[in-house]
Amino acid sequence: MARTGYTLPVFAVAAAKAALLHLQSTSLNPLHTVTLDLLPDEATIPIQQVARLEQNSALAIALSDPGDNLDLTRNTPIWIWVKCLPRQSEALILEAGEGIGKTTTGDPAIYRYARRLFEANLLPLISPDQTVTVSIVMPEGRQLAQRTSNEAFGVLEGLSLLGTSGISQPLSAEDHLEELRQVLHTKVQTHSHLVFCIGSHGMHIAQRMGVPETAIVQVGNWVGALLLEAGLREAESVLLLGYQGKLVKLAGGIFNTSSHLADAKLEIIAATVVRAGGDLSAVEAVLAAKTADEAYKALVELNLADTVFSTLATTISQKAQAYVQKYGNVTLTVGTSLFDRQGQIIGQDAIAAQWMTLDNVNSG
Repeated sequence: MARTGYTLPVFAVAAAKAALLHLQSTSLNPLHTVTLDLLPDEATIPIQQVARLEQNSALAIALSDPGDNLDLTRNTPIWIWVKCLPRQSEALILEAGEGIGKTTTGDPAIYRYARRLFEANLLPLISPDQTVTVSIVMPEGRQLAQRTSNEAFGVLEGLSLLGTSGISQPLSAEDHLEELRQVLHTKVQTHSHLVFCIGSHGMHIAQRMGVPETAIVQVGNWVGALLLEAGLREAESVLLLGYQGKLVKLAGGIFNTSSHLADAKLEIIAATVVRAGGDLSAVEAVLAAKTADEAYKALVELNLADTVFSTLATTISQKAQAYVQKYGNVTLTVGTSLFDRQGQIIGQDAIAAQWMTLDNVNSG
């Protein structure tokens, strides 16, 4: 059975709570664990170290543990410097230190759920005459961020505290499929038009578009199984949203996108080049590429990218609809929007173009 873990904001809040409790305690013994309200769950999180720096400040360290997910932040230390000051305009002030990203406007890349988590766990501990500042530091954050697409989504100089839940689920694990189905069941009860997010890119983009969280379904690699489930649960339509290197597999009839099972994305793109009227040299350029990104760039130089990736998006939607009809004997409208690593649309079909108005999503 795959082991669940916790998202990055949880460990930041745990260290902050440990530091604040240490300042308020007369005991010289540091805390080794803290219990958090995860909204709505609870969790007990280990604390690596905690120490008072000055009379009114303390430092605590927690290590990220995402469970069995393939997460680059595994065992990454998170340092939290908490300082208690006379009451200012706000009771709690969050600051992005080294390794925590900032948005293009200079604000800390600390998003809604993370802020709610800090407030739920720290505000009850802050007296009316105090303001507590929390400086979040990830010494390895800037280096780790270079292995992500954060800058494409407006997060600079480090990692973001992003997430919609405190639980980090191993969405690629086969034994987790049933739980994904249950999540879908809940969402389709209130939204007949769903957005399937393939990978972290899809989630970032959906949030940037303003899609309500109640309409977003994270599908991991289980695209086909959950499309079928959506059809059987009487959803009207699904928008497939994600990185092209994952989604193009569906155009070749590959409905589990795990690279451990099948990976023919370059061959699928090359076949689409032929359909779009490209010549042999264009096909060879795609097949010589090391990644789907390189293939896309090669097609941009040949002025074929728009046609090829729009054709791919249309093919993906047609294949997805046929898949649901074949295995579920039901009709489901599917639209597809393909994005590059920078989060820019590089291909979409007519259905997805209509979805981009968000009329379907917001109306439920």
